[in-house]
Amino acid sequence: MSRFREYFGLERNILVMLAVIVVVGLGEELWSRFMPKYLEVLGAGTWAIAAYGTLKDILDAVYQYPGGWLADKLGRRKALIAFTLIAMIGYAIYFGAGSWLWILIGTVFVMAWTSLSSPAVFAIIGDSLPQHRRSTGFGVQAILKRVPIIIGPVLGGMLIASFGFIDGLHAGFAAAFLLALVSIGILYRLYAEAPPASHDTTNLKGIWREMDPHLQQLLAADCLIRWAEGIPKVFIVIYVIDILKASPAEFGWLTAVQMIASILAYIPVAKLSDRLNRKPFILLTFVFFALFPLTIALSTNMILLVIAFIVGGLREIGEPARKALIVDLAKASSRGRAIGMYYLIRGLVVFPASIVGGWLWAKNPSLPMTAAFAIGIAGCILYAIIGKDRRTAA
Repeated sequence: MSRFREYFGLERNILVMLAVIVVVGLGEELWSRFMPKYLEVLGAGTWAIAAYGTLKDILDAVYQYPGGWLADKLGRRKALIAFTLIAMIGYAIYFGAGSWLWILIGTVFVMAWTSLSSPAVFAIIGDSLPQHRRSTGFGVQAILKRVPIIIGPVLGGMLIASFGFIDGLHAGFAAAFLLALVSIGILYRLYAEAPPASHDTTNLKGIWREMDPHLQQLLAADCLIRWAEGIPKVFIVIYVIDILKASPAEFGWLTAVQMIASILAYIPVAKLSDRLNRKPFILLTFVFFALFPLTIALSTNMILLVIAFIVGGLREIGEPARKALIVDLAKASSRGRAIGMYYLIRGLVVFPASIVGGWLWAKNPSLPMTAAFAIGIAGCILYAIIGKDRRTAA
């Protein structure tokens, strides 16, 4: 058992963190993939749905640095508990929402778990594992994070099929609230909190000045890749259900296929990344990010859709390497804030993508997919040229 835990980087606090990710993630995945369609059911138009995606992107950006600051200041456990409590307020607002406008208000709270907690999760892996095991640690985290994505959308699709969109989503919101409460109990009882990670008083401007140039190069390419993801993101479920005529349950199964494709490659690729160089694996994941929207646009039947969602799953193949590289290059004494800074900048650059996607969707539903492919290829070329081929031992 000790060898198993060492091989996969399963230190105590990482195990607790993984348990919380699975529990909270299962609750969220019951409804999150269906939210654009749910907004449509509540009367939202194309621009309102695009605004939902843009709001999520903005919050994902602006929450990152405060999340990292709190993770450094309060310690990882207290910060994660606080973020979960804030998200629970959002689930309650979702449950009582009578119009799509309340969904936007609830999202301000719900995103606390998704975005505020992200730097804390990165920092826990960075705190607990040496550099040559971090990609594996992120691989395990990515696998367990996607287990709920395999199960949740299928169960969510079944709830919608049984009770209709509104009542089915309400059941998902209630389950998310209860599961978040369980996760707080796990953190409170099992997480071994160390003293606050740092007393470093470096401010936002100082964190930027300290950022490693290699991390800035990764960030530049990553921004283009996330534009490729963001342009079609909120419209994929509508494209698959409304344009390609798949059912909500079939969309749930397609999502499960996507996650299984990710999971099968995570650990072997992460282990190679820990032993060799990070760059080739990061570049490979960028290539699949570019290809996914194109394969959606080219799909004309369920077989092609399955292939498209397998490609979508392979987008994550190099994500453990990318995340490990971010942690490798972040200063230990301000790790949470450095990670928060990276995602703050990326999010601020990328948030208009959903609005652009809405504008393209209004012209032709396939345009967001083809535009995303072109931007994704540009990101791949940029990283191939400027990204440093850095060994993990460096």
